Amino acid sequence: MMSPVAAPSIASQGALIPAVGLGTYGLTGEAGAGAVAAAIEAGYRHIDTAISYGNEVEVGEGIRKAGVARDDIFVTTKIPSDELEESALLRAVEGSLSRLRLDRVDLLLIHWPSRSLSAAETIRALGAAKRRGLTRHIGVSNYTVSLLDEAVAASDEPIVANQCEHHPYLDQTTLRAAMARHGIAFVSYCPLGHAEALDEPLVQDIATRIGRAPAQVILRWQFQKGCVTIPKSSRPVRMRQNLDIFGFSLDDSDMAALDGLGVEGRRICDPPFAPEWDR
Repeated sequence: MMSPVAAPSIASQGALIPAVGLGTYGLTGEAGAGAVAAAIEAGYRHIDTAISYGNEVEVGEGIRKAGVARDDIFVTTKIPSDELEESALLRAVEGSLSRLRLDRVDLLLIHWPSRSLSAAETIRALGAAKRRGLTRHIGVSNYTVSLLDEAVAASDEPIVANQCEHHPYLDQTTLRAAMARHGIAFVSYCPLGHAEALDEPLVQDIATRIGRAPAQVILRWQFQKGCVTIPKSSRPVRMRQNLDIFGFSLDDSDMAALDGLGVEGRRICDPPFAPEWDR
C-alpha cells in the first residue's frame, strides 16, 4: 500500500488550510463514513461537508473511526442561504456541531449568498459564530467580486476563504485576482469538472507525457495557481492518487494550455438562486 502523502497547507488570514481536501457531497450512509475514514487513513487532513449535504453525522463518524487526533483534521461545513439571519445561523451551527459531534469546526462558510439579506449582514452573523467559539475561522462560498468586497468591508473577523467552482473549463481569473487582493484563499470545488475534464485530449496528452494520471494533472494545475482543491472520491486508490500531486510540477506552457480551456466559461453549479456571476 502507498504510504500516506502529506499535503502542504495554504496560509490565509491566520488559517492554515491543507491544499487538498476531501469533498463529501453525495457521500452518505455507512459508505460515506467509511470513505471519510479511508481518506484520513490515506493522509487527508482536510474534510469538507455542508448542512445541505445531509451527511454531517457520517463525516463525524468517519473522523472518529480514523483515529487521528482532532486537532490534526481541518473540518469545514457550510450554512445554507435560508439560515443566515444571526439567530438562525447560530442555531444552524450548533446543529452541525451536534451532528458532527465536535466542539467546533475549523472553517464555517456561508454556502450561497442570501437573496434577502446583504453580504454585510450575513458576514457579521458569521463573525458572531466565531466569537462564540463555534468555529476557528470563517469564510464564504459562491461569492462574486462585489459580494466579497462588501463582506470584507463589513466583517469584524478575517475572511479566510471563498469556496467556488473552478476547473479547466471555467476561467476564474477575475475572481482569483480579487481574492488575492484581499489575501483570501480560493477553495476550488468541482475541480475535475465532474470528471469531464479527465477525458479532455489536452489533459490526456500532458498526463501521458509526464507519466501521471489526468486527475493529478488537473489538481496540480489548481495547486500551482495557488488554490486549495477538494475533489470527491469514495475509492481509496483514487484518494491516494488525488493527494499525490506534490512530487512533480507542470511547466509554464502546460499551465498556459490548460488555462486556455477556460474560455468555454462552462459552469456545472448554476442554480436559480445563484448570484449574478462575474464576467
